[in-house]
Amino acid sequence: MNELEPKQVEAYLQQHPEFFHEHLDLLEDISIPHPSGSAVSLISKQLELFRLRHHEMEAQLNALIEIARDNDNSANKMHELTLAVLEADSLEVAIENLNVVLAECFLTDFFAVKIITAAEHDSAIADLFVKPDCEDLVHFSKVLQSNQAFCGRPTLAQAKFFFTDNALEVQSCAIIPMAFTEIEALLAIGSRDADKFHYSMGHLFLTQMSEIIGTRFTALLKQS
Repeated sequence: MNELEPKQVEAYLQQHPEFFHEHLDLLEDISIPHPSGSAVSLISKQLELFRLRHHEMEAQLNALIEIARDNDNSANKMHELTLAVLEADSLEVAIENLNVVLAECFLTDFFAVKIITAAEHDSAIADLFVKPDCEDLVHFSKVLQSNQAFCGRPTLAQAKFFFTDNALEVQSCAIIPMAFTEIEALLAIGSRDADKFHYSMGHLFLTQMSEIIGTRFTALLKQS
């Protein structure tokens, strides 16, 4: 009788995965190498592999649960922000509400808005409106041209433009452009934490925020 080649045995077992169901006694007799140098039974090895896969699946499940929890938290925060601007009956109240919700829900330290317009507007908020030819806007040309949010450490000039006396306290910030048909503006959210707004952060959440705020600001500007 010709001796079987290892590949033939492998091929047979792949085609008949139920083989050991009918030959359980062989599992205890078969031994395979172990990293320690000793030999273990196939059942022991299968149990080891099962535990390894179980831990991997458990880690994946925990990661998915964490992502779902983060998504829920983000959705709740966005809901609070939306209510904050919808409840406002003026720009000043909207900005005041945003200051509160960003500090309480998003744990930020500073918030500022600059609306870019050539029209004359009165506001109780100092320097809320800036002219399109304002020299300070040169520091935000890249953000305005790309219409993409910036996250990271601002330059001193950028921090002073938004946060004036608090500029030196701002270690990181998100600068978010709002480019709509009837309004052009910049939002700035600052933090004393250098890692709060990192350059590698995704911008989808910030873009959604700008859309909500920009839409409400446009309506409030029409009322004023």
